Amino acid sequence: MEHQPYIPGTKPADAGPLSRFIPPLEEGVIARWLSLHVAPFDPAQGKPGGWLLDPFGFSPRLVLEAARTGYRVLVTVNNPITRFLLEIAATPPSESDFNAALAELETAKKGDERLGAHLQTLYQTTCEKCNAEIQADYFLWRKEADAPYARVYTCPQCNDSGERVATQQDIDRAKQIAATDGLHRSRAFERVAKLDDDDRVYAEEAIQHYLPRPLYFLTTVINRVDGLNLTPERKRALNALILVACDAGNTLWDHPPTRPRPKQLNIPSQFREHNLWRTLERGLTLWTETGSPVAIESWPRRIPESGGVCIYEGRLKELAREVKKEIPIAAVIGSLPRPNQAFWTLSALWAGWLWGREAVEPYKIALRRRRYDWAWNATALHAAFSHLFELLPLGTPFFGFMPEPEPPFLTSALTAAGAAGFDLKSIALRTEHDPIQILWNRGEHLKREANEQDVSIVREAIHAHLAERGEPASYLHVHAAALIALAEAHALKNKTQEFDEALRATNALIQSALSEDERFVHYSSGESVETGLWSNADLSRRYESLADRVEVAIVTFLQKNPDSIYLEIEDDLYPRFAGLLTPSKAMIYAVLDSYAEREGASMKLRAEDVALSRRNERDTIIPMLELVGKRLGYSTSLADKNHVWEENNSVQFAFYVLASALVGRAMDETPYSPEQTILVIPGGRASLIAYKAGRDPALAARLKNYRLLKYRLLRAMLEVPVLTRETFEEQIASDPLEKSKSQMMMF
Repeated sequence: MEHQPYIPGTKPADAGPLSRFIPPLEEGVIARWLSLHVAPFDPAQGKPGGWLLDPFGFSPRLVLEAARTGYRVLVTVNNPITRFLLEIAATPPSESDFNAALAELETAKKGDERLGAHLQTLYQTTCEKCNAEIQADYFLWRKEADAPYARVYTCPQCNDSGERVATQQDIDRAKQIAATDGLHRSRAFERVAKLDDDDRVYAEEAIQHYLPRPLYFLTTVINRVDGLNLTPERKRALNALILVACDAGNTLWDHPPTRPRPKQLNIPSQFREHNLWRTLERGLTLWTETGSPVAIESWPRRIPESGGVCIYEGRLKELAREVKKEIPIAAVIGSLPRPNQAFWTLSALWAGWLWGREAVEPYKIALRRRRYDWAWNATALHAAFSHLFELLPLGTPFFGFMPEPEPPFLTSALTAAGAAGFDLKSIALRTEHDPIQILWNRGEHLKREANEQDVSIVREAIHAHLAERGEPASYLHVHAAALIALAEAHALKNKTQEFDEALRATNALIQSALSEDERFVHYSSGESVETGLWSNADLSRRYESLADRVEVAIVTFLQKNPDSIYLEIEDDLYPRFAGLLTPSKAMIYAVLDSYAEREGASMKLRAEDVALSRRNERDTIIPMLELVGKRLGYSTSLADKNHVWEENNSVQFAFYVLASALVGRAMDETPYSPEQTILVIPGGRASLIAYKAGRDPALAARLKNYRLLKYRLLRAMLEVPVLTRETFEEQIASDPLEKSKSQMMMF
């Protein structure tokens, strides 16, 4: 398999509405891939943009980026909330419409007072410092409690801010609202399912994830909106703001935030209750769309040749029959959906609240289903891939994204695609925190025979990957290497297996290959093979590490290309380290922090790290070592790459002088024992060496046996009036490696 390089984005993942449920994809990736593989709209030659298909509709941003780049995108969207996100982002209401819609809601009457004033009183609290009546930003709750235990605020009067214990008034207000909760909860049920609907029980279970106050707020607002005389655009704008409040109003906001992307409807032990009026006010900035509007229509209406989005409501199976002869699909793109019971269930609730029971009906199965395992995921993906197979011409590329990757998700996707007749062409994997980029081609229309799984194929694939990497790898990386080998051998699933059986067999095979082979070393505090790092037992002295090669590549690039921006560095680096070897951003920044300085958006080598300067400095280090050695009574000499101090024809110290952080290579090249060897490094390399040791247990274990001497300390020794052998040893011990600035972003 010829792996493709990882395509970096030009901007981080968008933090817009419902971002904790939407795939975190960097902006610019799909546009860059399409520019290489599919012709866009060419007005000069009158050529229309190629047709793309997104069979999942899981990422509105992905679809819009492709359309804005000049492509026509046909997307299937079954989730009414995802469709709404797509439509609003494609044709966003104006800022004036958002402001006017919120103003009309605020001035609507609730009895004798304004609705806005009434809703804001729900979140009133008292400043602990000046006793002013103010708005809480949010309240803090414990699971199954009947009142909040704390509130968080910033007082506009005295600037007191932070978390404070809930007052009796806060507790009484929460209980007072809860006393009428039954009525408002009943209204919320009615908008989703009728009283005699069999699915009502599921709606009731889902609504339990809303406390009485936010549920009262939402039902009051939604019921009032129905009576407002709003223009269609203002109605869309207000619905967009309410949707943000629907998300902010549930109990899935744990405190402290340790689960930023929830997958299940589980109430945390402690959680935040947001001030929903402030959420409505802040919602405008979340919906601000910086890109140009995109033409968007529902199938079968036509979109311009210059690009746009055509939404198909229905199953992919029907799409294959309707579209095959009318629209030539040049490529398939999409973010692979992973099971998310929380979002899918809440989407059904929100659709009913915003648009009524009719909007929920086609999507009501999301209320019923409570468990989405990986076998279910593989079965659903296989159905989609099978319909795609019938729809697409031979060789059509499918560029897919796998957000929030983990081993069973990757196994599910590759097994489903392979069983449906798609040939795996490339997997580019950066870290377990970044989306995996996968390229398939639609294979030949043949009844392909599956092969039996062979543990030796898996072992050799993992061994080869670790050897190529030259350092320990995460379980996700070795799992991916094994899956690639099985996919190429057509051994992920045979025809007689159900998907749950196939997935279990693959997982067991990979774990057996790792745990029963003495060549593999597991660095982990736990027993599970999925934790920690994996390495070859003989790795440390045979292969140059990925981190070392990345360091050399970045420094070489900056030597030749001063004043480069970060994206240019990535663009040069990733093709050199394609597929599973893609270096992380943390690794790149660790090297840049050690060697480069920033001027505006560009980076260049520091003056002292330019090649000529480092060579000149290194040439001054050897004479310094000679001077210090002679002061301490040793005879000094050069022995290949080492400067040695001897006494009575016996080597006492061997100094290996580096200008880089390639300490692994240095330890391999020195013929002297660790007790004799001292690695001499520039002070600026200390944090990079510490970073490498922090991510490579094998390197860290070796480094413990070696001492390091920084250039600056050697210079300082020359200034010491009285330097003895004892103080020399003490000086080295007193100046250990600095802690890496990048340790919080280790991989």
